[in-house]
Amino acid sequence: MATSNTEKFEVNKTEEEWRQTLTPEQFRVLRKHGTERAGTSPLDKNYAKGTYVCAGCGQPLFTSETKFNSGTGWPSFYAPIEGAIATSVDKSFFMTRVEVHCSRCGGHLGHVFNDGPAPTGKRYCMNGVAMEFTPQA
Repeated sequence: MATSNTEKFEVNKTEEEWRQTLTPEQFRVLRKHGTERAGTSPLDKNYAKGTYVCAGCGQPLFTSETKFNSGTGWPSFYAPIEGAIATSVDKSFFMTRVEVHCSRCGGHLGHVFNDGPAPTGKRYCMNGVAMEFTPQA
Protein backbone atom coordinates (compact mmCIF):
# COMPACT_ATOMS: atom_id res chain seq x y z
CA MET A 1 0.00 0.00 0.00
CA ALA A 2 1.60 3.28 -1.05
CA THR A 3 1.11 6.69 0.48
CA SER A 4 1.37 10.09 -1.10
CA ASN A 5 1.10 13.72 -0.06
CA THR A 6 -2.42 13.91 -1.51
CA GLU A 7 -3.70 10.73 0.12
CA LYS A 8 -6.35 11.27 2.77
CA PHE A 9 -6.06 9.47 6.06
CA GLU A 10 -8.62 8.84 8.79
CA VAL A 11 -6.73 11.35 10.97
CA ASN A 12 -5.95 14.59 9.12
CA LYS A 13 -4.57 17.72 10.74
CA THR A 14 -2.97 20.90 9.50
CA GLU A 15 0.75 21.34 10.03
CA GLU A 16 -0.01 23.77 12.86
CA GLU A 17 -2.39 21.29 14.53
CA TRP A 18 0.34 18.62 14.36
CA ARG A 19 2.84 21.06 15.88
CA GLN A 20 0.44 21.71 18.78
CA THR A 21 -0.08 18.01 19.58
CA LEU A 22 3.43 16.61 19.03
CA THR A 23 6.77 17.38 20.64
CA PRO A 24 9.27 19.08 18.30
CA GLU A 25 11.15 15.77 17.84
CA GLN A 26 7.94 13.82 17.19
CA PHE A 27 6.91 16.44 14.63
CA ARG A 28 10.30 16.27 12.89
CA VAL A 29 10.14 12.47 12.61
CA LEU A 30 6.43 11.82 12.06
CA ARG A 31 5.55 14.77 9.83
CA LYS A 32 8.90 15.71 8.21
CA HIS A 33 10.30 12.17 7.69
CA GLY A 34 13.18 12.69 10.09
CA THR A 35 15.22 10.01 11.86
CA GLU A 36 16.12 9.99 15.53
CA ARG A 37 19.72 9.27 16.50
CA ALA A 38 20.44 5.57 16.99
CA GLY A 39 20.45 4.44 20.60
CA THR A 40 18.48 7.42 21.93
CA SER A 41 15.05 5.81 22.34
CA PRO A 42 14.16 4.07 25.57
CA LEU A 43 11.84 1.89 23.50
CA ASP A 44 14.84 0.22 21.83
CA LYS A 45 15.64 -1.84 24.94
CA ASN A 46 12.06 -2.14 26.19
CA TYR A 47 10.97 -5.79 26.26
CA ALA A 48 7.92 -5.52 28.50
CA LYS A 49 4.68 -7.05 27.24
CA GLY A 50 2.42 -4.56 25.53
CA THR A 51 1.61 -2.63 22.37
CA TYR A 52 3.52 0.06 20.49
CA VAL A 53 1.15 2.74 19.20
CA CYS A 54 1.56 5.69 16.85
CA ALA A 55 2.57 8.82 18.79
CA GLY A 56 0.56 10.87 16.31
CA CYS A 57 -2.82 9.17 16.47
CA GLY A 58 -2.66 6.29 18.96
CA GLN A 59 -3.20 3.51 16.41
CA PRO A 60 -1.72 0.18 17.57
CA LEU A 61 1.25 -0.63 15.28
CA PHE A 62 3.31 -3.49 16.76
CA THR A 63 3.07 -5.91 19.67
CA SER A 64 5.86 -6.89 22.03
CA GLU A 65 5.59 -10.46 20.68
CA THR A 66 7.15 -9.36 17.37
CA LYS A 67 9.90 -7.15 18.86
CA PHE A 68 13.54 -8.24 18.70
CA ASN A 69 16.98 -6.77 19.40
CA SER A 70 18.42 -5.93 15.97
CA GLY A 71 21.51 -4.29 17.43
CA THR A 72 20.90 -1.22 15.25
CA GLY A 73 19.93 1.19 18.05
CA TRP A 74 16.31 1.51 16.94
CA PRO A 75 13.25 -0.48 18.08
CA SER A 76 12.84 -3.37 15.62
CA PHE A 77 9.98 -5.74 14.88
CA TYR A 78 9.54 -8.61 12.43
CA ALA A 79 5.83 -7.92 11.74
CA PRO A 80 3.30 -5.11 12.23
CA ILE A 81 -0.26 -5.48 13.41
CA GLU A 82 -2.35 -6.29 10.33
CA GLY A 83 -3.53 -3.13 8.56
CA ALA A 84 -1.57 -0.79 10.87
CA ILE A 85 1.04 0.42 8.40
CA ALA A 86 1.42 1.59 4.82
CA THR A 87 4.64 1.78 2.82
CA SER A 88 6.15 3.89 0.07
CA VAL A 89 9.47 4.03 -1.78
CA ASP A 90 12.07 6.38 -0.27
CA LYS A 91 14.90 7.37 -2.65
CA SER A 92 16.65 9.84 -0.34
CA PHE A 93 20.34 9.67 0.64
CA PHE A 94 21.32 8.07 -2.70
CA MET A 95 19.59 4.76 -1.90
CA THR A 96 16.22 3.11 -2.32
CA ARG A 97 14.44 2.01 0.84
CA VAL A 98 10.89 1.09 1.82
CA GLU A 99 9.49 3.75 4.13
CA VAL A 100 6.91 2.75 6.75
CA HIS A 101 3.96 5.03 7.64
CA CYS A 102 1.03 4.79 10.03
CA SER A 103 -1.97 3.80 7.91
CA ARG A 104 -4.30 5.93 10.04
CA CYS A 105 -2.49 9.33 10.06
CA GLY A 106 0.32 8.89 7.53
CA GLY A 107 3.04 9.61 10.10
CA HIS A 108 6.57 8.48 9.18
CA LEU A 109 7.65 5.61 11.43
CA GLY A 110 10.87 4.31 9.88
CA HIS A 111 11.90 1.76 7.23
CA VAL A 112 11.56 -1.97 6.58
CA PHE A 113 14.47 -4.14 5.46
CA ASN A 114 14.78 -7.77 4.30
CA ASP A 115 17.33 -8.80 6.93
CA GLY A 116 15.09 -9.68 9.87
CA PRO A 117 14.48 -12.95 11.70
CA ALA A 118 12.02 -15.73 10.93
CA PRO A 119 9.19 -16.10 10.37
CA THR A 120 8.98 -13.01 8.08
CA GLY A 121 12.61 -12.18 7.34
CA LYS A 122 11.63 -8.51 7.75
CA ARG A 123 13.15 -5.88 10.06
CA TYR A 124 10.79 -3.01 10.71
CA CYS A 125 13.33 -0.47 11.99
CA MET A 126 11.22 2.17 13.73
CA ASN A 127 11.91 5.55 15.27
CA GLY A 128 11.07 5.20 18.96
CA VAL A 129 9.96 8.85 19.16
CA ALA A 130 7.26 8.04 16.56
CA MET A 131 5.68 5.51 18.94
CA GLU A 132 4.43 5.23 22.49
CA PHE A 133 4.33 2.03 24.53
CA THR A 134 1.16 0.79 26.22
CA PRO A 135 1.99 -1.92 28.77
CA GLN A 136 -0.17 -5.03 28.86
CA ALA A 137 -2.64 -4.87 31.74
